[in-house]
Amino acid sequence: MFHWLEQRPFFFAVAVFLTVAFAGIIEIIPDFAKASQPLVGTKPYSVLELAGRQVYIKDSCNACHSQLIRPFKSETDRYGMYSLSGEYAYDRPFLWGSKRTGPDLWRVGNYRTTDWHENHMMDPASVVPGTVMPSYAHMFTNKADVATAYANANTQKQVFAVPYDQAGMPKLGSWADAQVTALADAKVIVADMKNQSVKDAVAAGEIPEIVALIAYLNSLK
Repeated sequence: MFHWLEQRPFFFAVAVFLTVAFAGIIEIIPDFAKASQPLVGTKPYSVLELAGRQVYIKDSCNACHSQLIRPFKSETDRYGMYSLSGEYAYDRPFLWGSKRTGPDLWRVGNYRTTDWHENHMMDPASVVPGTVMPSYAHMFTNKADVATAYANANTQKQVFAVPYDQAGMPKLGSWADAQVTALADAKVIVADMKNQSVKDAVAAGEIPEIVALIAYLNSLK
């Protein structure tokens, strides 16, 4: 049969196409079944955490930091348990990455604190001598885009059936509800910060980017 196909390029091409198409279908179909997308100890990002994730992407943090711990001893010794597919169920877009000018950050919430992130973003060399990372002092004055984060979360809830507002999951509710929740979450973050201008901003009802970013980084566990 194989020799017969070799002598007939058209039928050989059809056979190759059918084989590849069948393999592709077998690989893709399970992705449409929720049972094939196990959630591994994770839940959707809160509105404040999504706002921080937007800052993370906007300022290209993912250009130097990956968010995928490979299953190798050298990786798990340094970063912790290797990443599992179900942990990324609510990540849109994925931020796996491969280039590591800086360390992987997938489980950074397990070993860095709020005040460490505060110092690191204002003056990286103060906590990591010799680092090539620039200062992100503008995050301490720029305001987080909570409205877009809410729209993002609401879209994911409506389009992708992300389980916001369910038992044990982050509350979304109306835009007014989300503003109140995001500000309450921000107050928890600034309680562990030292920058007085940031504390004052949150007390006045505003959320600087640094607060949202730290909320996001603290969620990576």
